[in-house]
Amino acid sequence: MTRLILRRAAEATPTLLLLTFLSFVLIHIVPGGPATAMLGDQATPELVAQINHALGLDRPLGVQYLIWLGHLLRGDFGYAYTYHETVLRLITTNLPHTLMLVVTAIAISHLIAIAVGIYQATHRNSWVDHVLTGVVYFLYSMPSFWLGIILVSIFAYKMGWLPAGGITNPTDAHPGLETLAVHLVLPPATLVLLTVAGWSRYVRSSMIEALVQDYIRTAEAKGVSRGRLLVRHAFKNALLPLITLVGLSLPFLFSGAVIIETVFNYPGMGLLFWDAAGSRDYPVLLGIVVIVGVLTVLGNLLADVLYGWADPRIKYD
Repeated sequence: MTRLILRRAAEATPTLLLLTFLSFVLIHIVPGGPATAMLGDQATPELVAQINHALGLDRPLGVQYLIWLGHLLRGDFGYAYTYHETVLRLITTNLPHTLMLVVTAIAISHLIAIAVGIYQATHRNSWVDHVLTGVVYFLYSMPSFWLGIILVSIFAYKMGWLPAGGITNPTDAHPGLETLAVHLVLPPATLVLLTVAGWSRYVRSSMIEALVQDYIRTAEAKGVSRGRLLVRHAFKNALLPLITLVGLSLPFLFSGAVIIETVFNYPGMGLLFWDAAGSRDYPVLLGIVVIVGVLTVLGNLLADVLYGWADPRIKYD
């Protein structure tokens, strides 16, 4: 396992370097800049030039990238211009909120997707199967921001059951666990409804394929119970495509979190990225790109480890 981790780390290093370089170039060639965003209507060529010189943004782009990369390798993510705070402090403050949102969404989505997928596979072409197929396709086609607004309109404004956004009540100086739990309902629910549709289709297709295999018929002939047949034989072999989605879904969930956190004013990495993009805060944007890239690599490594657990035939030498 140690060799697998080291090999994956070595393979991911060039990818992460390329990711940081392309992100650095694309962010810096966008019209405008932090000086223009900070000065607003008072921006003049002279003031913009002074701020760019103070921030080192008037140097060649390649030199800026090497300087930034050198600081990054030493654990220094830079200083946020508009927040007057280190980027590392901003990330350590907001990352736990996003991880809580994403991990909650992944866990609930997998549980629902597995239950729905298995039920549809075992009741293939029934009226319930057709209804569930229509529902999941309808959810899959929804834009995330639209679904979030609909949930806020129904459960926050019309029914008044849940808060419309944030992570705590503004007037609550010491929020308790109940307050945090209530605020952590609508944002994960939006991500769950958007992702469970596609994942349940994967489970359904994999289970249908597994149920027609010879080892299933052999187990049935030996008198294996229906529940044991589905869980221990069919589902474990149908689990591999879903494991693949664990690693591949992380970038999608983090990109979706940008929209979800903006809609719900949820203080996480997505909202931080959105605000930093509006103010052209380059160090914050690049720091978030690096963190998401590392988390994506870790997600794929987790998928590799789970492959070996789900299928004993897979060996990592």
